[in-house]
Amino acid sequence: MQAQMLAPAAALVLWSLIVLIWMAATRLPPLFKQPGGIGSAKPGGRGVDLEGVLPDSVQWKSHNYTHLMEQPTIFYPVVVILALMGPNPGDVAIAWGYVGLRVVHSIWQATVNTIPVRFTLFILSTVCLLLLAIHAFELTVLAKGVAA
Repeated sequence: MQAQMLAPAAALVLWSLIVLIWMAATRLPPLFKQPGGIGSAKPGGRGVDLEGVLPDSVQWKSHNYTHLMEQPTIFYPVVVILALMGPNPGDVAIAWGYVGLRVVHSIWQATVNTIPVRFTLFILSTVCLLLLAIHAFELTVLAKGVAA
């Protein structure tokens, strides 16, 4: 059961790297077309400096990659806690639900990017994360875990 609990986290790590590659493949060509190419960027420049320079639809991939570096950082330790303490089949299903919703959120944000759908996907994935976090809390703080 522990490996089954860790699999969604591994999948989300892989998805995050796919989005990184997608972002680079989308952003680099227009950057090279800028006068002076990518080497003309100001020293110490950051991705946020490209707002208004690159088309919004190109930047959406970057915005989503940033999102994958935010809330999922809570997901990873929760999954590890559950794997160590003894997850139940529901935890595994909810973790896969979280990952699936994050992947759909990524695709939506990177391509269509309408806020009502994006927000709904975010809320649904957050509910999954909340359920997992509550169970991790129960298994550890309330000592209801298999290893307790």
